Amino acid sequence: MTDVVPAVVTWAEPGDAAAVADHIARVVSMPGAKRIAFTGGSTPIKVLALLKDRPLDWASVTIALTDDRRVPDDHPASNFGKIYAALGSSGAAFERLADGEAVAPFDLVWLGMGEDGHVASLFPEMKAHVRPGPAVIATTPIPLPPEAPFERLSLNAAALKASREIILVVTGASKKALLESALAGNDQYPVTDFLRGFGPPVTIYWSE
Repeated sequence: MTDVVPAVVTWAEPGDAAAVADHIARVVSMPGAKRIAFTGGSTPIKVLALLKDRPLDWASVTIALTDDRRVPDDHPASNFGKIYAALGSSGAAFERLADGEAVAPFDLVWLGMGEDGHVASLFPEMKAHVRPGPAVIATTPIPLPPEAPFERLSLNAAALKASREIILVVTGASKKALLESALAGNDQYPVTDFLRGFGPPVTIYWSE
């Protein structure tokens, strides 16, 4: 788990939710204890619904979040609340985000991406704490998005890259165009650092 080699990027085929579910199932089925960082939003809930009837050993998995809004667990904007509702009875362990906390390496980091190219809560413009090494940081997007006007906690880039692999799950033509621009070298997007910088291999799951 190192970021001292250039990231290798692969486009998955197919790239739909069922393919993402198969990828998650493969990681959960690996021998021994596993650590997985989940993205927020609605996509993980759809994928987990596809896995609910599979005999997976979630008790061997520690689940963290790549980022979350600083709201109570029962708030509609809470990523933790959604993931815990889906997997809280599965036997998995849950690791909460805490500002300044050091982060152990992952077996899989699952990233989504916004229309501005942000990943986790690492935005093109933001206020953020800078911490050395893999850690949780406090971030505030500039401007605050009206649909989610909250301060955030996020894994920093070092923590996101401290993984055996990354999957990047996106939908829509506009996001595919942004990824192609980032892969061509456009460095205005936070996602570019994960696609063209040093880090673990990245598999892109893209669908319409």
